[in-house]
Amino acid sequence: MICSKCGKRPAVVFVSVNKDDPSPKGYCLTCAKELGIKPVEDLIKKMGLSEDDLEAMEDQMNAMMENMNEGDMSEMLSAIKDEGLVEQMRLDDTDSDSDGKDGFSPGGAPTFPTFFNNFFGGGSKGESSSQGNSKSNKKQEKKQSKERRFLNLYCYDLTRKAREGKTDRIIGRDKEIERIIQILSRRSKNNPCLIGEPGVGKTAIAEGLAMRIAAGDVPQRLKNKEIHLLDLTSLVAGTQFRGQFESRIKGLTDEVKALGNIILFIDEVHNLVGTGDAEGSMNAANILKPALSRGEIQVIGATTFNEYRKYIEKDSALERRFQPVTVAEPSIADTIDVLSGIKEYYEQHHRVVIGEDIVRKSVLFSERYITDRFLPDKAIDLLDEASACAGLRNKELERFDKLKEDKQKYEVQHSELSAAEEVDYEKLATVKSELARVEQELSTIDEQSLINNVTEEDLAKVIELWTGIPSSRVRENELLKLADIDAQLKEKIIGQDEAVNALASAIKRSRVQIAPRRRPASFIFVGPTGVGKTELVKTLSQLLFDTPETLIRLDMSEFMEKHSVSKIIGSPPGYVGYDEAGQVTEKVRRRPYSVLLFDEIEKAHPDVLNILLQILDEGKLTDAHGRVVNFENTVVVMTSNAGSDKRENALGFGKTEQDATREKVMKALSEFLRPEFLARVDEIIVFRHLEGEDLVKIAKLMLNEYVPTLEEKGIKFSFSDELCTFLADKVKNGRSGARDLRSIIRKEVEQKIAEEIILKGTGAIEGIFADVAENEVTLQII
Repeated sequence: MICSKCGKRPAVVFVSVNKDDPSPKGYCLTCAKELGIKPVEDLIKKMGLSEDDLEAMEDQMNAMMENMNEGDMSEMLSAIKDEGLVEQMRLDDTDSDSDGKDGFSPGGAPTFPTFFNNFFGGGSKGESSSQGNSKSNKKQEKKQSKERRFLNLYCYDLTRKAREGKTDRIIGRDKEIERIIQILSRRSKNNPCLIGEPGVGKTAIAEGLAMRIAAGDVPQRLKNKEIHLLDLTSLVAGTQFRGQFESRIKGLTDEVKALGNIILFIDEVHNLVGTGDAEGSMNAANILKPALSRGEIQVIGATTFNEYRKYIEKDSALERRFQPVTVAEPSIADTIDVLSGIKEYYEQHHRVVIGEDIVRKSVLFSERYITDRFLPDKAIDLLDEASACAGLRNKELERFDKLKEDKQKYEVQHSELSAAEEVDYEKLATVKSELARVEQELSTIDEQSLINNVTEEDLAKVIELWTGIPSSRVRENELLKLADIDAQLKEKIIGQDEAVNALASAIKRSRVQIAPRRRPASFIFVGPTGVGKTELVKTLSQLLFDTPETLIRLDMSEFMEKHSVSKIIGSPPGYVGYDEAGQVTEKVRRRPYSVLLFDEIEKAHPDVLNILLQILDEGKLTDAHGRVVNFENTVVVMTSNAGSDKRENALGFGKTEQDATREKVMKALSEFLRPEFLARVDEIIVFRHLEGEDLVKIAKLMLNEYVPTLEEKGIKFSFSDELCTFLADKVKNGRSGARDLRSIIRKEVEQKIAEEIILKGTGAIEGIFADVAENEVTLQII
């Protein structure tokens, strides 16, 4: 019997609405729900049936109806009448409390499940009466669909995706995939958990295993396995009543157990803890624990170090059911191989050409300038967006696409006009003319010649958008930058040519990376205050790494206590501040290309020096959270005033004075630095006292700093050489060198300029010339 409302689906709910007419009206489940029949709504709610469940049930009923003949249908209806189901479900018009829609009463609910049982019993009897090849195949498909109902609803088959060629090829990671295969082959607790930083390729490893299974490149034990990605969101969605979530989890695990060849892949596996948690119910992790322990279901998890430590390690019962597999960030060489293997997907998508040099530079640029993410993810994203830039830049290709679109449109119009009963010849001629024009233009264009190459400029533009570093700086060759680094340093650092030359030589050795052992370039700058030690570090940071933010400065007077080691690497577990990162390790982890300045190293506690010893020796440091921070690309500079508190009154030539000063410095350093510490430092650079001519040059540099700021106010600033000499003479015998000079300039020059601007206003002054007369600084206002 067909539903009297929709006329499509079989009727399973029979209701009599007229006392004079005992014959019932039949409705399918969907229509009965729409009509608001109370017993149907109560049953659906009680059984926790979703729209998908109703649809699956009606598909089964359709299959049963196809196998039933008229006799079976008559027997079923007579059985319904004999059992009095219609009478029990009859509408009671006098019931004023009825809340059913369209006048249906809530009566008959207790007998409704019995009716279902009788119906399905009749259906099974009908099934055995007629067998056909097509019908049996259809039933087999329905049976398979029923066996995988939860898998089809809440999972995605990665193995089928790999067989259909919809998965990008996986380059490398053979070691991790082999490790997963080994764990999956265990008898119990055969559940690997991939742990690694975001973007290192954990999900790709699971897809790589699915590709191996699809290709048959796995041991016999895993030949027929299928990897299904579990969608926890869809599993939880719609579970508003108690027991629904547990029912779905139980149904899913039962299906996996019954099939026996399913491996569940749960991305962000830490979400299991707490998923579905409510008062009086169990969460997903607790439901899965027994099956995981016995090996009845197999799960591959993926999560980050932080989430694993925060959620899974705290639940020791869950942790012991997983076998961790650490997924490390790939090296630069491995990342280049990965991008070379997958670049064709991006070439096809963006319709560009990506050269091998662009692949290499995208990895190098991402490693250097994008410091808060991990390879290969950041390199792939950089290459993807640079390819998008190259594709969008190609206006000719856009024009070609527009012509192809117009051609297709005119062809459709031509066919429609030609097939019309009354042909509009004028419009048809216009369409033919436009079609001929488009085809003519297309014939003159070679699509392959329009494809753009991704350039270094595209990469640099994306880096500029992401980080703010000018694209011109990004494109600048580092080796060319190093070639004249000593000359660039000498422009800013006056009177310390020996120190600058020694520093430049060591930097060149370190940055070219010839030595097999990678460690940071390290220096100790020793000299009196105000001779340019800190200024040299700032200038070096700007020249090497383009931005002043790459200078990480630590005042060692803040590290005089034993417990201050925690400031560098972070607090250990159980101490206040454990969740906070170390001042040094976190900054270097975020910016691996940086200059570390440890100011006044002699004030540091010996335990702090032991931490620095590890950095200088191995180039690596493990923080309080167990993360290894790489210092290979940093430059470590320590400053000290040891042995330079007063001039050495040595006789003879200047060389003898330098030797005496160095000997005194080394003796002073050895008093608070151990020999093994000094032996690991690349260069100990001694800064000499500034002489009169040096101070004159420094005075020029300091006065020139006022030129751009005054130009912004519309004032041209200039000064005489005599002024520089006058200022240098005033601090020649001072103890603070250039610091005294800056203080004098601030008082003698800057103060007077400020007073003139306040007195006359910026608009009334076009220029200022600073000079000296009668041992006083004078200003000429123009």
